[in-house]
Amino acid sequence: MTDTAEKIDYSKTLYLPETEFPMRAGLPQKEPEMVARWQSMGLYKQLRASAAGREKFVLHDGPPYANGNIHIGHALNKILKDVITRSFQMRGYDSNYVPGWDCHGLPIEWKIEEKYREKGKNKDEVPVNEFRQECREFAAGWIKVQSEEFKRLGIEGDFDNPYTTMNFHSEARIAGELLKIAKSGQLYRGSKPIMWSVVERTALAEAEVEYQDYESDMIWVKFPVVEGPEAFAGAFVVIWTTTPWTIPGNRAIAFSSRYGYGLYEVTAAENDFGPQPGEKLIFARRLAEECAAKAKVTLNLVREIEGTELGAILCAHPLASLGYDFKVPLLDGDHVTDDAGTGFVHTAPSHGREDFDAWMANARALDARGISTKIPFTVDDAGFYTADAPGFGPESEGGAARVIDDKGKKGDANDRVIKALIAAGNLFARGRLKHTYPHSWRSKKPVIFRNTPQWFVYMDKVLADGTTLRSRALKAIDDTRFVPAAGQNRLRAMIESRPDWVLSRQRAWGVPICVFVDEKGEILQDEAVNARILEAFEKEGADAWFTEGAKERFLGNGHDHEKWTQVRDILDVWFDSGSTHSFTLEDRPDLKWPADVYLEGSDQHRGWFHSSLLESAATRGRAPYDAVITHGFTMDEKGEKMSKSKGNVVSPQEVMKDAGADILRLWVMTTDYWDDQRLGKAILQTNIDAYRKLRNTVRWMLGTLAHDKGEEIAYADMPQLEKLMLHRLSQLDQLVRESYDAFDFKRITRALIDFSNVELSAFYFDIRKDALYCDAPSSLRRRAALAAIRKIFDCLVTWLSPMLPFTMEEAWLSRNPAAVSVHLEQFPVIPAEWRNDALEAKWEKVREVRKVVTGALEIERKDKRIGSSLEAAPVVHIADAELLAALEGQDFEEICITSGISIVSGEGPADAFRLPEVAGVSVEPKLAEGVKCARSWRITTDVGTDPAYPDVSARDAAALRELGVLPA
Repeated sequence: MTDTAEKIDYSKTLYLPETEFPMRAGLPQKEPEMVARWQSMGLYKQLRASAAGREKFVLHDGPPYANGNIHIGHALNKILKDVITRSFQMRGYDSNYVPGWDCHGLPIEWKIEEKYREKGKNKDEVPVNEFRQECREFAAGWIKVQSEEFKRLGIEGDFDNPYTTMNFHSEARIAGELLKIAKSGQLYRGSKPIMWSVVERTALAEAEVEYQDYESDMIWVKFPVVEGPEAFAGAFVVIWTTTPWTIPGNRAIAFSSRYGYGLYEVTAAENDFGPQPGEKLIFARRLAEECAAKAKVTLNLVREIEGTELGAILCAHPLASLGYDFKVPLLDGDHVTDDAGTGFVHTAPSHGREDFDAWMANARALDARGISTKIPFTVDDAGFYTADAPGFGPESEGGAARVIDDKGKKGDANDRVIKALIAAGNLFARGRLKHTYPHSWRSKKPVIFRNTPQWFVYMDKVLADGTTLRSRALKAIDDTRFVPAAGQNRLRAMIESRPDWVLSRQRAWGVPICVFVDEKGEILQDEAVNARILEAFEKEGADAWFTEGAKERFLGNGHDHEKWTQVRDILDVWFDSGSTHSFTLEDRPDLKWPADVYLEGSDQHRGWFHSSLLESAATRGRAPYDAVITHGFTMDEKGEKMSKSKGNVVSPQEVMKDAGADILRLWVMTTDYWDDQRLGKAILQTNIDAYRKLRNTVRWMLGTLAHDKGEEIAYADMPQLEKLMLHRLSQLDQLVRESYDAFDFKRITRALIDFSNVELSAFYFDIRKDALYCDAPSSLRRRAALAAIRKIFDCLVTWLSPMLPFTMEEAWLSRNPAAVSVHLEQFPVIPAEWRNDALEAKWEKVREVRKVVTGALEIERKDKRIGSSLEAAPVVHIADAELLAALEGQDFEEICITSGISIVSGEGPADAFRLPEVAGVSVEPKLAEGVKCARSWRITTDVGTDPAYPDVSARDAAALRELGVLPA
């Protein structure tokens, strides 16, 4: 090495990357600091100010329940919402996110009751508003906790002014929505079988029920035929049921005229209590042998029966001797099947919706036949039989039997009914069946169907405009965009088949059904009374309904206080959340009605999407949303449901503690969130690895742009390679915007990560590093590359900032220290001239040839014939004319990162390197000739041609001279 070389430290003459943006992210420590910064600087308010006057985009938040720490489902849900609102904010909208909370209802009430029980207190002995205040305080405490947890996830929204269903204004508006429905004649008090939780002493909506495995008693019961065609005299109709306790409620038997039945005689029997030889029994022919096997009998077909013959039969109740002295008709029903049971369906209108519907559909005809259509109340709210169940009620020997006890355990009702059937000689067979059965999602205990007076909203009553609530809701579904599209059919099927909407709950914590009724069940319609109620709720909250003297206060002097009864039931919490659009979207000037988007888990087709649709359709004739997005549920890595007992729960708190919120957000962005997703250590590690590569790309750009002076280069003056990168930005801009509109975040992350890893790090940056590090300050190639990287950085960081808000904020502020926040920026506007499909087509051919060269050099490296590609000067043979033309005018040695390259037309020698997928290209590896430049490490023949810099190439010598690095 010369004396000159010894006196110049060439590394200090290179434009090597310089940045304080660390390779190690340190997200668990850095993210909370950033959250604190955003709060102290009032980022939310700055976002609102910056968006003033823009078109609004509103995603209305489905309220989580305020009763515990957030779980991974909350994290998935809120991250998706945050990405949507941020992406629209950065695309020219005023996209305001207002978080909300569901505060009323049983889970909170249950927690306060548990606290009372621990202290030996009885909830019913505490003044109701004192109890309600404790519920309110409990919810408020969890709202604070969840708010901080959501903010830690990077969620940006109006956490200082969220909506809550227990806010006084909210309670007034919920009550007002109910009164609108009452005024329109859609609200009524009726008696129907509904799902009832004995444990919780309240009615349940379908959305509050989950199905679990349960083992039931099953019985086959004989109903003696007492009237009908002579051929059936002395015979028995046999039914099958998995709820023996409902037999006291039986009032009919359903059959289907679509099926063939048969009259059978027992010819042999091997049982202790079942049918004996000579008995005649009626079954669906398809099921007779299967039933016979259950009772261990042999049957002989006496005659075939057409279903149409059965309607003339009347049976006695199988427990007639206990006081069930009425006739049981046979009713033709579409719900009857012949794939299980006996072909006959035990019909207890007190205990099943289909049973009730079948009974009511035939009520007029039954009355005409002299059959009472009164529906009994056989089971009370505690699961005990009532006086409407003779032999099992409170007057019976041993007292009232019980279906389910306070702990959700099976009571003695089944056993007592089965024993009574045996004693009456009417039990055909018995057994056990494991099947799915409805359970309360809160207590996890079985529910029962029981007839009880409740408040309902009609689904099919014809309204003033000629529509029904059902028809309005179905039209609204047709007018709504669903993502994914399958959600539309799912919600439609639920609305098409749902019964009237049960609104009432027998609890204390919630908005009351604030109406007065007379003894006929007629609702008081008085605008002045309603106005007094709503004014009081606005000032005092719904507690006003439960204060002493409330009835007299609201009725005033214009009504007979003795005539009107104050309803004490509270509203189903789904009505609360279904009404949020009224006091959030309509009442806040920073939002709008209807919302652009509702987004929740797929279970909300029967929950929030459903109740919001019905409430809005009932009061406004349409849905409160234009689009509905659903996500699936998070499973463990094996696809199994997460549970504490399995030890496979992934908590967002632990992920953020170990890896950071941006890693969790990246996982959400890379999943097919429309379906169920999987999460565990291996999946998180995959996202950590992807994040690290992405971060390193951003870090390299920051380091390189440390030397950028912000010079703009005219597009026409850009080299082809830079134009190619700008073309790719144009394409990606379209993809990013379209995908954010389609809520397809995986497509964006996949495209941007691939762009970062494959097109930038492994291609463009790799090629341009030599020019960026070594070219002279005046080099157009270097200046154009810096301008292109600046634009790439701006695009990549802003496009990703809705998804990775912490990392992209850090990167943006590192590049722009005087900036306020990347989240106040807009996505860059891409000039139309950047789009150049012809150039892309040309460079696809260039890259095809490059791929062959790279493959050949990889073998040379592997076999240690070269150390790096700069030691090579391969000969490239090209027989394909189009490929050859594409290389014309290209600096192909720079593109291949070699010190030299020769391009020859033709097939090349037989032993040259080839890739089967690139026809017409072969490569002969050759070593570069010349001397290694001490500055750029390229091997060239012009090293030392500038005597002042004897150990560097001419290019590098010129750069040193321009940089003012003088020789010794």
